[in-house]
Amino acid sequence: MLYAKNRQLFKVQFIFTIYYFSTMRMKKLADEIYYVGVNDRHTHLFENMLPLPYGVSYNSYLIVDEKTALIDTVEISYSEIFIEKIQAVLQGRTLDYLVVNHMEPDHSGSIKQIKRIFPDVQIVGNAKTFGMIEGYYGITDNLHEVKEKDKLSLGKHVLEFIMTPMVHWPETMMTFDLTTGTLFSGDAFGSFRALDGGVLDSELNVGDFWEEMRRYYSNIVGKYGNPVQKAIHKFANVQINMICSTHGPVWKENIAQVISMYDKMSRYEGENGVVIAYGSMYGNTEQMAEVLANYLSDYGVKNIVVHNLSRTNASFVISDIFKYKGLIIGSPTYSNELYPEVSSLLMKIDTRDIKNRIYGYFGSFTWAGAAVKKLHAFGEKMDWDVCSTAVEEKQALKPERFAELEQLAKEMAEKLG
Repeated sequence: MLYAKNRQLFKVQFIFTIYYFSTMRMKKLADEIYYVGVNDRHTHLFENMLPLPYGVSYNSYLIVDEKTALIDTVEISYSEIFIEKIQAVLQGRTLDYLVVNHMEPDHSGSIKQIKRIFPDVQIVGNAKTFGMIEGYYGITDNLHEVKEKDKLSLGKHVLEFIMTPMVHWPETMMTFDLTTGTLFSGDAFGSFRALDGGVLDSELNVGDFWEEMRRYYSNIVGKYGNPVQKAIHKFANVQINMICSTHGPVWKENIAQVISMYDKMSRYEGENGVVIAYGSMYGNTEQMAEVLANYLSDYGVKNIVVHNLSRTNASFVISDIFKYKGLIIGSPTYSNELYPEVSSLLMKIDTRDIKNRIYGYFGSFTWAGAAVKKLHAFGEKMDWDVCSTAVEEKQALKPERFAELEQLAKEMAEKLG
C-alpha cells in the first residue's frame, strides 16, 4: 500500500516537473514575442500518410504588448500543455486576440480550448476563415474580420494581414509585425522534424532540416506553385527580419536561403540529377533500373537516386522528384496495367502538377506488354520533355537490351546538359 502511494506521488511529481520546465522556460524570440509551440514525437504519419521519422513541431507565437495576441494554436492532443505555456507567459493577463492564419486542424485544433479559457478573446481571420471555424468548431461570436493590408495595433506592435489563398488552403493568410519585421507565415516556409532543444535556426543544426523542408513542401504545398509565387512577390520589397512558420525552425539567419528554396520549388526548378523510380515483382525490372543507373554514371551524371517503390514511401520519392530535373520510371505490366505502386506514384505526381521535368521510361512484361505504353502516355499528359528512347523487355533482361538502356541514359544526360 505504501509502495503504491509512493509510486503515485512520484508520478505526480514527475508530471509537475515536466509541466514546470515546459511552461516556465519560455523562448523569447524578439521584443515581446514568445514561442509557445510544442513538439510531436508520437505521430507516425502526418495527415495519416506521410512518415515522420524525426517528428514534427506545431508552432504558435504569443505577443505580449498593451494588448496580447496569440498567432495560431496547436494540434488538439497537445492543448493542455499549450495552454499552460500561454498562461505562464501571460502571468494572469487575459488574451485579447487569437490570429488564425490557417485552419488546418494541426494548427486550429486548440481553438475551442482557447475560447473556453479566454471566452472574450477576439478571433482574427478573414471571411473564409470564419466559415471554417463555424464548420469545425461551431464558433460564431467575437470574430474580427480582416482583409488585405488591414492593420491591428497591439500598442507597440502593429500587425498587418496579407492574404495568401491556396498556400495551401483557400483561407490561408500571413501576419506581418511591422514593428519587428517578423513574418508569421502559416505553413509557408515550414518543415518536418521536431525542434531538438533550440527554436531559432541559430540554435539548431539547420543542415538536418533542408531535406525535410523539401519533403514537406513537395508533399503538402507542391501543387500550389503559382499561389506560392504570388505570395513571395508580395514580400519582394519588404525587410523581413524573422520568419515564424507553423512547422520547423524560426528562421533568422537563413531567411534568404529559405525564401530562395521555396521560390525554386514553386517554379519547379530542379537541379541536375536523375530520379529512377521503379516497381518490380521478381527483379527483372529492377535489373533494368540498375543497368540504367550505371550508364547514367558513365555519361557523367553524379546525382542519381534510385527508389524501389515497394520499399520507399512515396513522400521521399516526390521530394527527390522536386529536387532533380530528370525522372525515369520503370514498371512491369501487371494485369494489363501498371504495377500498383508505380500507378500510385503517377497519381501523386499528377495531383501535384509537377512541371518542367525531363522524362524517360522503361518496362517489362511476360506475355502482353502494357506498362511502357501507359508510361509514355503519362509523360505526354504532363507535357514533359520526353526522351525518345523507350526500353521494353519480355521476361528476363537480355544483353540486347543493354544498348537501348545505354541510349536512354545518354539521351537523358544530354538533355540535362
